[in-house]
Amino acid sequence: MALPVLRSAPLRPARDSLAPPDPLRELVHLQHRMSVLIGGDAPAAQTGMWTPPADITENDDAYLVEIDLPGVKRRDVTVEVAGDELRITGRIQEREKVGWLRYRTRRVGRFAYHTLLPAGVDADRIRADLTDGVLTVRLPKTAAARPRRIAVHTA
Repeated sequence: MALPVLRSAPLRPARDSLAPPDPLRELVHLQHRMSVLIGGDAPAAQTGMWTPPADITENDDAYLVEIDLPGVKRRDVTVEVAGDELRITGRIQEREKVGWLRYRTRRVGRFAYHTLLPAGVDADRIRADLTDGVLTVRLPKTAAARPRRIAVHTA
């Protein structure tokens, strides 16, 4: 069974034809123009890779990187540390569909997320868990980087 095919070039509204305007086609064209203007997806379109949405939070003993990866299987994700950089790469497989694909907002294909690690991360104890479509990477702090409470004495 064949998978639906999307056009690689942006869809442009037909201006010189007598056909009625297609709102979806115009919306896709506007979305492409805005992403090029902002600079968001232009490099991703050239490399074929995209960056998933992520949050980075900090608590007293660790940094947490949470990345939305709906539909991704554990075997399709690679998490690695190289020097002071955290690299997360993988692939979202396209599901087989019946019928014609009219419009898509879901991302498929290769993705990559890179971030620099702050000083004081214990690289030997980094842990990654994929649960309910969210990849959580826990970056524990070293003992020296953790905040310490200092007792205040009266004189």
